[in-house]
Order: sequence, then structure tokens, then C-alpha cells
Amino acid sequence: MRAVLMAGGSGTRLRPLTCDLPKPMVPVMNRPIAEHIINLLKRNGVDEVIATLYYLPDVMRDYFQDGSEFGVRMTYAVEEDQPLGTAGCVKNIEELLDDTFIVISGDGITDFDLQEALRFHKAKGSKATLVLAHVPNPVEFGVVITDDENRIKRFLEKPSTSEIFSDTVNTGTYILEPEVLDYLPANQETDFSKDLFPLLLDKGEPMFGYVAEGYWCDVGHLDAYREAQYDALYNKVEVDLDYYPETSPGIRIGKDTEIDPTAELHPPLIIGDNCRIGARAKLKPGTIIGDNVTIGNDAHLERAVVWNGAIVGEEAFLQACVISRGTRVDRRAQVLEAAVIGALTNVGEEAQISPKVRVWPNKQIESGATLNINLIWGNMAQRNLFGQRGVSGLANIDITPEFAVKLGAAYGSTLPSGSHVTVSRDQRSISRMVSRSLISGLMSVGINIQNLEATAIPLARAVMPTLGVIGGIHVRIHPDRPDHILIEFFDENGIDIPKSKEKKIEGAYFKEDLRRSPIQEIGTVTYPSRVIEAYSTAFEEKLNVEAVRNSNSKVVIDYAYAVSGAVLPRLLAKFDCDAVVLNASLSQVAPGSVEREAMLGQLGQVVQALQATFGVQVSAHGEQFVLVDEVGTPIRGEALTALVTHMVLTANPRGTVVVPVHATGAIEHIARRHDGKVIRTKVNPTALMEACQENENVVLGGSSDMGFIFPQMHPGFDAMFCIAKIIEMLTIQEHTLGQIWAELPRISHRTQTLRCPWTSKGALMRYMVETHPADQLELVDGVKVLDPDSDGWILVLPDAGEPLVHIYANSEDREWVDEKLNEYRQKVLAFIDQEQGIHQIPQETAS
Repeated sequence: MRAVLMAGGSGTRLRPLTCDLPKPMVPVMNRPIAEHIINLLKRNGVDEVIATLYYLPDVMRDYFQDGSEFGVRMTYAVEEDQPLGTAGCVKNIEELLDDTFIVISGDGITDFDLQEALRFHKAKGSKATLVLAHVPNPVEFGVVITDDENRIKRFLEKPSTSEIFSDTVNTGTYILEPEVLDYLPANQETDFSKDLFPLLLDKGEPMFGYVAEGYWCDVGHLDAYREAQYDALYNKVEVDLDYYPETSPGIRIGKDTEIDPTAELHPPLIIGDNCRIGARAKLKPGTIIGDNVTIGNDAHLERAVVWNGAIVGEEAFLQACVISRGTRVDRRAQVLEAAVIGALTNVGEEAQISPKVRVWPNKQIESGATLNINLIWGNMAQRNLFGQRGVSGLANIDITPEFAVKLGAAYGSTLPSGSHVTVSRDQRSISRMVSRSLISGLMSVGINIQNLEATAIPLARAVMPTLGVIGGIHVRIHPDRPDHILIEFFDENGIDIPKSKEKKIEGAYFKEDLRRSPIQEIGTVTYPSRVIEAYSTAFEEKLNVEAVRNSNSKVVIDYAYAVSGAVLPRLLAKFDCDAVVLNASLSQVAPGSVEREAMLGQLGQVVQALQATFGVQVSAHGEQFVLVDEVGTPIRGEALTALVTHMVLTANPRGTVVVPVHATGAIEHIARRHDGKVIRTKVNPTALMEACQENENVVLGGSSDMGFIFPQMHPGFDAMFCIAKIIEMLTIQEHTLGQIWAELPRISHRTQTLRCPWTSKGALMRYMVETHPADQLELVDGVKVLDPDSDGWILVLPDAGEPLVHIYANSEDREWVDEKLNEYRQKVLAFIDQEQGIHQIPQETAS
């Protein structure tokens, strides 16, 4: 059985609660209204729910996802251009509705027996059955008149007092046959009550009203919202409250909540998870407290509705009011009956919010102020915290100590209290400052820190499984932007966390849904010893030490003033390798691109002068590198990716390599030579790391622009181990880098980057898919168009973090590459011009 959940409403009359939430996601009993509706549908045999969305659609999609956690299958239909009305949004998905279906409003609380209504619908042979209810005051609802057989005779939408002719009203729940949608025009705003039902009445279609027994409340305004809360708490409506166990009659308390023995709890009331209730606090009947809420000593709450993450100070007084998420009510402040405080607002000490006053989100009420009028708030600009990899921003401008404290607390709030995480960083002062701030935030929510201090990323990732931690953070100067800080988050295996966990951290950060730990639960900091020794042991175990020891290699290593310089010389010295070290001192300032190029030139000269086996410049805090062959020529970019792949597959024939979708097509040529397999992934580090772990027989992962992964060593990018492996493989294969480079397939691989507004990216991808045959497309990441006559391809890839789009062309035929790159550049520019009316200036790079 399918149901359509109409969840597109913006809930204007519920503001300020709906300033950043769609109406169906406003919580009743600490769960969204929509969740209660889905539970009702599930109890009545519905197994698939199609939600029609318009206002802030991502909030509902992120919460329910595919519906599996809620026992139903969820799909979504978003009205992107304009609202289509209650009927128009259902008409928009009529191809999904091929049998009798239920339409239910997303803003009501009810426990109607919908199965009985469905039996009534079938027995009457009805085309449209309206579920009706008796209400004392029908002014706000659609009034309906039925005859003795319950056939609908007349109805009026929201009558005036003088027009009322019945107390039987439309509840916004309908049982419909799919053919009634044929009466509606496509892509037009239409309404069930104003358009479809009068038309069915005129046409003489069988339309009946089923008067349901049970509870129904349309949560259309703030008073009704509070009434729905109290009715659910007093068991006037059947809703699922099993997520909080009943610890005593009428009192439900969530897990990990601590209540001072002197606090007074008067049923009925609900207290959520991870709450702290102070000494002598009084919680009177009708009080509903969300998750992660702190109630101070001697606070008095009477029929108050307090959302997640709020903080109520000592001796504060809350009476029949609504306190939104993340709001702080300071000491001795008073919020009186029917007042509503928007999210992330701070009510100062001894301030008083008068009855029925509404305060919009993110306001500051001064200490001692008395607020008698509504305080209206405009829009708050929010950005995603996470980019293509981790959280990044301008050092000490975007990424400040106060930002880092809050970010650490947000991350820690997504982890169980008492968990252990690692924190590591590069050697620069700015990174030390940010990491210490992150540590403060983590400790404040009860997370214990294993501080690795200044440690190269490969070491930080490699040792995590040995430390018994459930996650980690690394802070460093951004490898591509020396004025930016990059903060990366790892899971227990040292892999970058997936998008789903990033979203949880973002949610906790923006909603200020932060746990606050009492003094005795504040996290601790320890300093693990023997980290380098543990890494060195694994290094030796995964390396053919004898081959390296007998290589007689001389390697020149430019550490570019990075902390990783402290590790690799010690490792190579153990294997009797002659390593000449350049620029190994620690610097507070990351070298820019011009300085790095000059250093690379010097590296080439030193390699030639010393007749070294090869040279290498390490970057990205031990993750990436550029090779210099025996005659001083740099090997980087796609050539480096191909060269390392060739060497590894030569050593491991029939192995599997994992590369991003935009890497050179030479990889497939090399794999065919060695009977190997190639797996391509999305262009982000997490996808690469996960693919290396999930697939069998992976011998290499990554690319030159992110680094190389040897899964048998650890799941992250590791330049240091890769350098040692190159020494090993050169020895065994008895070739120089120059000789191996000469054997690589000659593939032309070029790229261009164009400006592309954020608003055009999705449309551009749809245009690319629609204008090419499906059998010529690969949609791993972006849109890759395959040449049917060769191994050539074009990839159009939107940038994850900037308003840019990248075009990659790859083929054995250089002329084909030049021609296609120009052709697709023109296509993309023309489309963007059409979308925006502005000509974009390309920024070109080539490799």
C-alpha cells in the first residue's frame, strides 16, 4: 500500500519554529510530526511513502533517507520551481500511483484507523473518500456535509462564522483511486478542496466522507502545537513513545540522562537522552525536554516544551512556553506562557519574555531586559562545513579558536561520551592553536584525547587501530593553499569519515545540538608513546627489507620543511640506504608554488651532481610527492600515477589498482599488460580509501594529486612508504626510473577548468546526460562520455568545493583530445551562458 505524505508546507503560522525547519519536521514529543505520521501509516499497512517536498526539502530527506530505519520505503518528489498545491503535487507523481492510495497531510497528529477508512472506501465503490472529523470550532477547516449514505453533498473551505453549516471537517487525509488525477491539469497549482473535489462533485463521481473516530489535531498554529504536545503526553492520542522508557508512572527518561536526587519530577513528563537535571530543579506536569538539554539548579519548568541542545540556567522560570534547539536561557530569566523562543537565541540573566511574545532565531536578549513585543529575525547564512576533504578555511579568519572549539564539541557530540579519539597536527603554530581548541571542545563533551602532537598524517592514520580509538582529527596547512587550514576527520581504521558522518557533525554544529558534560565527565588528554616505533615495525613488515638493503641506492629527499622529515631518514638509515636530505628543518610558513618549483629545480641538480638513483620532493605533510629521475627530470601528475602503477603491477601481476575517475587512461593499458584489474572511484579521498579496503587483491590505490595507498600497510596515503617501495621495486626489476618511464604508454591527457555557478551545476550534469546515448556514459562521478571507436573519453566533473567545472580529455590520439576538449568547452560555456546570461572566462591547465 502506498501513501503520499504532503510535506511541502513552510508553516508560516508556526514561525519562528519553522524559520529553518519545514512544518512536518517540527518535533512533537521530541520526534518530527512526520515521524508520527509515518508510524501511523505503518500501523495501518502502508509500506511505501512518497513525500512531496518544497520548503527546505533536504531536512526531511536527510532525516528519513530511504525510510528503512522507520520500517517503510521512502521516496521523495521535490517541487523545484513553484509550489503546485495539495493536488498539483500529487498529480506530479501520478506515474507512481497505479492503485488505491492514501494522501495524508504532513502537519497533523492523529491516531485514526485508516484500515477501517479503506474498507469503507472499498465497500462504497468510492473514487475519493475524505476522512472527516467532528470539531467544536470548524472556522479554520474545510466544512463538509454528507447525506445518509455518507455521500458528500457540499463543502466549503475555511468558512466564516456566519457560513458554518456543519461541525464535520476535512482532516486532509484522503483515500483516492488513481483515475481521479486525470481531472487535474499537469504542472499547474491545484488544490484538492478548491479544485478537484468540486469538479468530482459536478461530474457525479462517487465521493464519500468517512467520519473517523479518534484523535486529530491540525498543528496549524503555535497554540495548537503546544496542545498537541500536551495531548500526546497525557495519552489523549496514540503515538509511539517507546524511544524513551517509562521509569515510573507518567515519567519517561532517555538514556545517559543524569538527574540530581534532589530534583522534583511531577508526572506526566518526558526527559530526553544525555540530559543533565540540576539540584532542586522542579519539573512540573506537562514538561517535555529534548535530548542534550541542561537544566540548572533550582530551575522551575511548568508545561514547558524544550527542544534539543537547550541550556536552562539556575533559577530560570519557564511556563507553558516553547524553547527551540540550541537556545540558552540564563540564570533567573523568565519565559512566560505561550512565548516562543527561536533557535540559537540567548536570553540573558534575569531577562523576562512576556506572554505570547515570539523571538526569531539567533537573537541576543540583554541581561535584565523585558521583552513585550515580537523580536523578528531575518535570514541566517549557513554554509557547509565540509568540502571535498575535511573542513578548510582561511587560517585565523575562518578557522579561529572559537570556531575550532565549537567544531570539536560538535564532533564529540556525535560520539558516545567517554570515547577516545586521536588528535594530531603539523608542526606549525597555527595548527597547534587550532588543535588545542579542538581538544578543548572535545573534552567539554566528555571525549578523551590521545594527543599525537606534531605527527605526519601517514603515522597518525597507521597507528589508530593500535590505540583503541573510535576516530581521529588531523590539523595541517592545506596542501594546495598555504594560507588555509585543513581539518580532517578519520574513523577508527584511519580512513576519512563518510559523508553521512560529516552531515551529523554539521547538524550538531549548526543546530548547536551539543552535549554538555558535568565536571566529573570532562575528557582527559594522554600522550601515547612509541608511535614512531609502531609505524616503523609495520613499515619493515610490509617491505622487502633485503632488497632495499642490497639496492646500493642513493636517494635525495627534499622534505620541503615538513614534519615528515623527522621520520623517513631514520627508517631508511635502518636499511643501509644512502639518503641525502634537503630542507629538513621545520618551518612555520608553508612554501608557495613558486618556491616549491625552485626547490624542485635544485633537487634535480643535486640528483645529477651526486649521480643519485632518484630524487623525491615530499609534500602534503607526508602524503604526496614528486619524483625526479636519475637525470634530474621531474615526474609528476598523470605520468607519476602511470609510473607507480606500472611498477606495482610489475611486482604484483593480476593485482587490482584503484584510481579516481579522472586519472589517466594509461592505467587501463598498463593493467592489460599485467593481466590486472582497474577500479575507478569518485574523486574524493574517502571513496578511494573505502574502495581499497572493500575490494579484494588491491595492491595500489590513489593518484599523484592525492597520494598513493598501499592497503597492506594502512588505509591512507603514504609518500614515505611509497618511496621505500620504489627503491625496493627498482632493485628487483633492475630498471632505472628513466627506463620505466620510457616504457609507459603514450596517452594524451588534458584538462580545462571553467567557472560554473553553483546553481547551474546540477542542470549542467542533467544536460550532459540527456544529450548523450546512455551506452556511452559512465556516471561514477560527474559525467564521463566514452568514445565508441577508441579508448578515448571526456569527463565533465563539477568541483565539490568551488563554483567550477573541470573538463578532462583522454586518448592515444592527441588531435582527438584537443578537438574534444575545445568542443566540450564550447558546449559547457554555451549552456552556462544560457542558464546565467554571463560569459565565463576559462582557466586552463594541462598535463
